[in-house]
Amino acid sequence: MLTLGFETSCDETACAIVRDGRHVLSNAIATQTELHEGYGGVVPEIAGRAHVERIIPVLRRAVADAGVSLGDIDAVAVGHRPGLIGSLLVGVCAAKATALALGVPLVGADHVQAHLIAGTLDIDEDPPSPALGLVVSGGHTAMYLVPSPIEAQRLGTTRDDAIGEAYDKAATILGLPYPGGPRLDALAQEPGANDQAVDLPVRRLERGSLDFSFSGLKTAVLYAVRGVPTRPGAPQPPPPLPMTDERVRDLAASFQRAACRAIILKLGRASDALGERGTECRTLLAGGGVTANSRLRAELAAFAEERGLELRLPKMAYCLDNAAMIAALGARRLMAGHADDLTLRAHPSSSIGAASL
Repeated sequence: MLTLGFETSCDETACAIVRDGRHVLSNAIATQTELHEGYGGVVPEIAGRAHVERIIPVLRRAVADAGVSLGDIDAVAVGHRPGLIGSLLVGVCAAKATALALGVPLVGADHVQAHLIAGTLDIDEDPPSPALGLVVSGGHTAMYLVPSPIEAQRLGTTRDDAIGEAYDKAATILGLPYPGGPRLDALAQEPGANDQAVDLPVRRLERGSLDFSFSGLKTAVLYAVRGVPTRPGAPQPPPPLPMTDERVRDLAASFQRAACRAIILKLGRASDALGERGTECRTLLAGGGVTANSRLRAELAAFAEERGLELRLPKMAYCLDNAAMIAALGARRLMAGHADDLTLRAHPSSSIGAASL
């Protein structure tokens, strides 16, 4: 079965063709980095208009790269939630039109849930279930219990910033160009970078909480760079150290250590909480743009080995938003008997519900 996927949830215009829900034949993506660079972040109106301009060329490229014709397509999948509503509408409309014209089934895919199966792409066998899932990106930071490839239950999520957003904001504070996350990672990996130079906070929240919080970490970086604000008449703290190249590098490394530590800490809590209720996870599934981060990939590998979990990390091409994961999830939903019709709607929020622990 050949499934054509559409993905336009944020600022990546993407189409892909996947065979049997796992083998990627093409994965075409048009990025918008150059359009948003001057604003330091994604501008929703600009993103939506760019999707309109790029969706047809990207579709044609995906079909050509796969070496098939549109007449060979058996189903159409689209990421219809969550995301920027203006961007989502472009993909949903394109997918509906394509499915109608081809006379094939249409199926919606939750973008976050699609990230959870990105690590299964181009692999013949699914990992053992159940799995502990992690999605870390610019818009999402959450953990899930994943009983099967098409099921997920939320265990915890961020209460403020997503980790990718915190990376980008910290990079801006350090004077790094957009997009900041990958640049901060590269800086933190430079020889001589001291990740112990600054003791930055790791928020644990309440005892046993599976939620995340990164706003305090971001603020701590701001104070390390600009100094701690005080009330008039209060004792003045020492001034911040000069922002030399070495200082910027050490702050980047210290931020990365604290951010990754927060993820591993909460994964450990989630694994323990599931084990206490008799659910022993056998796999760790991770997805989202921040899974491309070098330190996080290494720490996830170490965590999985320590806990006896099979780790499924996406290939680099499938870490960022892409249509291959949408097509894969859509195909699996269709094979399980789930299908949608032309009443399918775009929605800004995820459909994944919370688990009861």
